[in-house]
Amino acid sequence: MPTETREVRPFSKPGHVLAADTRVLAIPAGWALLPPGDAALSKRIKQDGPTWTVIEMKGNKRFSRGIWAPATRIAALQAERAAELLDPAYQRQLAAGRNRRAAEQVAYAEDFRAAVQAFLNFHTHFRGEAQLMSKLIADHAVPVGSGTVARTERIPIEQRAEAATIAWMRHQTTGYDTMEIPRVKDRRREVRRMLAQRSVQLLARYRQGQPIEVSTCPLARALAPHRPKPAAASPAAAAQISLAL
Repeated sequence: MPTETREVRPFSKPGHVLAADTRVLAIPAGWALLPPGDAALSKRIKQDGPTWTVIEMKGNKRFSRGIWAPATRIAALQAERAAELLDPAYQRQLAAGRNRRAAEQVAYAEDFRAAVQAFLNFHTHFRGEAQLMSKLIADHAVPVGSGTVARTERIPIEQRAEAATIAWMRHQTTGYDTMEIPRVKDRRREVRRMLAQRSVQLLARYRQGQPIEVSTCPLARALAPHRPKPAAASPAAAAQISLAL
């Protein structure tokens, strides 16, 4: 059994885990738990021999709780990893990687913002609103770790932009966040679909250039706090205005 790599679940009894087939397994003698957090070390531990990866499920989400493996292997790889982190060449490699990812992030943020603005396709009367809205959506959805649809690569960027826009509007222009939705199967999905239809109708007004009543339009109200404030006149300019009057 210790020679078999497997995924297990936490168990209430100390020194034991739950196998995929619901059997309760005792942790092999001489094994230790490597905590999560160092992806490189976790990868090497798994490549170096049999391990038991502890995964806790919360709904549809998976959370790593560490990796059980022989304690001697963990100690050896931790020492190797510590020495590697002190190597100047490795530090330069890490810095280069961070700089590359930062540049890629900046480029993707701009591409995503442009995709959102293309999806909005507002009438020229609302060009400013489209620019502001696309920036707000990109700023919210693009950051690494945001967990939004903008971070997935499973669908084209155009579809990501559309989904992110509808999601942003659901939270910013509807009462979704304060709704009491019954815990009935598919009810929340139905509510989200209904609100999405309302958002599409609202977007259509901006695309067609229809008159918008700023005081009552939920989108106009959502954008209002983010609009640039008029620059205050300098004392000298104010004095000149006063003299002119």
